[in-house]
Amino acid sequence: MTRHQCHDLPNRDTSLGPVRVLLLIAVALLLAGGGVWASAEADRAAPPAGELPPSPVRTRTPEPRRAASPLPASSCPVGVPACRSVAGRVLFVEAVDLDGDGDLHVILAGGGVSGPGVTAVDVKPSLRPRSAPRVGDRVSAAGPVQPGSYGQAQVHALEFRLRRR
Repeated sequence: MTRHQCHDLPNRDTSLGPVRVLLLIAVALLLAGGGVWASAEADRAAPPAGELPPSPVRTRTPEPRRAASPLPASSCPVGVPACRSVAGRVLFVEAVDLDGDGDLHVILAGGGVSGPGVTAVDVKPSLRPRSAPRVGDRVSAAGPVQPGSYGQAQVHALEFRLRRR
Protein backbone atom coordinates (compact mmCIF):
# COMPACT_ATOMS: atom_id res chain seq x y z
CA MET A 1 0.00 0.00 0.00
CA THR A 2 1.33 3.40 -0.92
CA ARG A 3 1.57 6.10 1.56
CA HIS A 4 -0.39 8.83 -0.16
CA GLN A 5 -3.59 7.27 -1.27
CA CYS A 6 -6.82 9.24 -1.22
CA HIS A 7 -8.70 6.78 0.92
CA ASP A 8 -6.07 7.14 3.65
CA LEU A 9 -6.86 10.83 4.23
CA PRO A 10 -9.37 11.66 6.91
CA ASN A 11 -12.79 12.56 5.61
CA ARG A 12 -13.11 16.36 5.87
CA ASP A 13 -16.28 18.38 5.27
CA THR A 14 -15.19 21.11 2.86
CA SER A 15 -18.59 22.75 2.53
CA LEU A 16 -18.88 26.38 3.62
CA GLY A 17 -22.43 26.00 4.80
CA PRO A 18 -22.11 27.67 8.24
CA VAL A 19 -19.90 30.45 6.87
CA ARG A 20 -22.32 31.15 4.05
CA VAL A 21 -25.21 31.37 6.47
CA LEU A 22 -23.33 33.83 8.67
CA LEU A 23 -22.39 35.99 5.66
CA LEU A 24 -25.98 36.04 4.46
CA ILE A 25 -27.20 37.13 7.91
CA ALA A 26 -24.56 39.89 8.08
CA VAL A 27 -25.52 41.25 4.65
CA ALA A 28 -29.22 41.17 5.56
CA LEU A 29 -28.55 43.07 8.80
CA LEU A 30 -26.49 45.69 6.98
CA LEU A 31 -29.18 46.21 4.39
CA ALA A 32 -31.89 46.46 7.03
CA GLY A 33 -29.77 48.79 9.15
CA GLY A 34 -29.13 51.03 6.15
CA GLY A 35 -32.86 51.56 5.83
CA VAL A 36 -33.08 52.55 9.49
CA TRP A 37 -30.21 55.00 9.16
CA ALA A 38 -31.60 56.47 5.96
CA SER A 39 -34.95 57.13 7.62
CA ALA A 40 -33.24 58.76 10.61
CA GLU A 41 -31.35 61.10 8.26
CA ALA A 42 -34.55 61.90 6.43
CA ASP A 43 -36.24 62.75 9.74
CA ARG A 44 -33.43 65.15 10.59
CA ALA A 45 -33.50 66.74 7.16
CA ALA A 46 -37.25 67.28 7.06
CA PRO A 47 -38.38 70.38 9.00
CA PRO A 48 -41.36 70.06 11.32
CA ALA A 49 -44.71 70.92 9.76
CA GLY A 50 -45.24 74.67 9.42
CA GLU A 51 -41.55 75.56 9.77
CA LEU A 52 -39.35 76.81 6.97
CA PRO A 53 -36.09 74.99 6.33
CA PRO A 54 -33.00 76.94 7.34
CA SER A 55 -31.68 79.12 4.57
CA PRO A 56 -28.37 78.05 3.07
CA VAL A 57 -25.30 79.96 4.18
CA ARG A 58 -24.31 82.43 1.51
CA THR A 59 -20.66 82.96 0.93
CA ARG A 60 -19.31 85.92 -0.94
CA THR A 61 -17.65 84.90 -4.15
CA PRO A 62 -14.54 86.90 -4.92
CA GLU A 63 -14.80 89.19 -7.88
CA PRO A 64 -12.56 88.22 -10.76
CA ARG A 65 -9.42 90.30 -11.01
CA ARG A 66 -9.33 92.83 -13.75
CA ALA A 67 -6.74 92.13 -16.34
CA ALA A 68 -3.93 94.60 -15.91
CA SER A 69 -3.74 97.04 -18.75
CA PRO A 70 -0.62 96.50 -20.81
CA LEU A 71 2.34 98.71 -20.11
CA PRO A 72 3.34 100.55 -23.27
CA ALA A 73 6.84 99.62 -24.32
CA SER A 74 9.43 102.37 -24.16
CA SER A 75 11.22 102.99 -27.42
CA CYS A 76 14.69 104.20 -28.15
CA PRO A 77 14.94 107.66 -29.72
CA VAL A 78 16.34 107.70 -33.24
CA GLY A 79 20.08 108.24 -33.44
CA VAL A 80 20.98 107.20 -29.87
CA PRO A 81 23.91 104.76 -30.04
CA ALA A 82 23.88 101.55 -27.96
CA CYS A 83 20.25 102.17 -26.99
CA ARG A 84 18.23 99.37 -25.37
CA SER A 85 14.56 99.10 -24.50
CA VAL A 86 13.76 96.95 -21.44
CA ALA A 87 10.64 96.00 -19.51
CA GLY A 88 9.98 93.94 -16.39
CA ARG A 89 8.92 93.85 -12.76
CA VAL A 90 10.73 95.89 -10.13
CA LEU A 91 12.99 93.82 -7.88
CA PHE A 92 14.75 96.62 -5.98
CA VAL A 93 14.48 100.40 -5.70
CA GLU A 94 17.13 102.82 -4.44
CA ALA A 95 14.76 105.70 -3.73
CA VAL A 96 17.32 107.72 -1.76
CA ASP A 97 20.14 108.61 -4.09
CA LEU A 98 23.50 107.93 -2.46
CA ASP A 99 25.61 109.96 -4.88
CA GLY A 100 23.41 113.03 -4.42
CA ASP A 101 22.54 113.82 -8.04
CA GLY A 102 18.80 113.07 -7.47
CA ASP A 103 18.40 110.19 -9.89
CA LEU A 104 16.47 106.99 -9.19
CA HIS A 105 18.00 103.53 -9.47
CA VAL A 106 15.71 100.59 -10.23
CA ILE A 107 16.63 96.93 -10.67
CA LEU A 108 14.11 94.99 -12.72
CA ALA A 109 13.58 91.40 -13.73
CA GLY A 110 13.96 91.44 -17.49
CA GLY A 111 16.16 92.71 -20.24
CA GLY A 112 19.35 90.96 -19.20
CA VAL A 113 21.50 94.08 -19.64
CA SER A 114 23.25 94.05 -16.24
CA GLY A 115 23.21 90.31 -15.69
CA PRO A 116 21.29 87.20 -16.69
CA GLY A 117 17.63 88.22 -16.51
CA VAL A 118 18.17 91.52 -14.64
CA THR A 119 18.69 95.12 -15.66
CA ALA A 120 19.71 98.17 -13.66
CA VAL A 121 18.00 101.38 -14.79
CA ASP A 122 19.28 104.85 -13.91
CA VAL A 123 16.39 107.34 -14.09
CA LYS A 124 17.42 111.01 -14.28
CA PRO A 125 15.58 113.47 -11.98
CA SER A 126 13.48 114.97 -14.80
CA LEU A 127 11.98 111.50 -15.56
CA ARG A 128 11.61 110.44 -11.94
CA PRO A 129 7.96 109.71 -11.02
CA ARG A 130 6.33 111.63 -8.12
CA SER A 131 6.51 108.55 -5.90
CA ALA A 132 9.15 105.88 -6.30
CA PRO A 133 8.16 102.56 -7.81
CA ARG A 134 7.58 99.65 -5.44
CA VAL A 135 8.72 96.05 -5.67
CA GLY A 136 6.40 94.23 -8.08
CA ASP A 137 5.44 97.30 -10.13
CA ARG A 138 5.93 97.03 -13.89
CA VAL A 139 8.48 99.25 -15.55
CA SER A 140 9.52 99.98 -19.10
CA ALA A 141 12.60 102.07 -19.94
CA ALA A 142 14.76 102.92 -22.92
CA GLY A 143 18.14 104.58 -23.17
CA PRO A 144 21.82 104.05 -23.90
CA VAL A 145 23.67 101.30 -22.07
CA GLN A 146 26.53 102.81 -20.08
CA PRO A 147 28.66 101.64 -17.18
CA GLY A 148 27.35 102.37 -13.70
CA SER A 149 29.31 103.51 -10.65
CA TYR A 150 30.38 99.92 -9.93
CA GLY A 151 31.23 99.13 -13.55
CA GLN A 152 27.98 97.29 -14.23
CA ALA A 153 26.16 97.81 -17.53
CA GLN A 154 22.93 99.75 -16.98
CA VAL A 155 20.31 101.59 -18.98
CA HIS A 156 20.45 105.39 -18.56
CA ALA A 157 16.78 106.05 -19.17
CA LEU A 158 15.73 108.64 -21.71
CA GLU A 159 12.18 107.28 -21.46
CA PHE A 160 10.70 105.72 -18.30
CA ARG A 161 7.19 104.30 -17.80
CA LEU A 162 5.67 102.89 -14.65
CA ARG A 163 2.54 100.80 -14.04
CA ARG A 164 1.58 100.20 -10.42
CA ARG A 165 0.41 96.74 -9.55
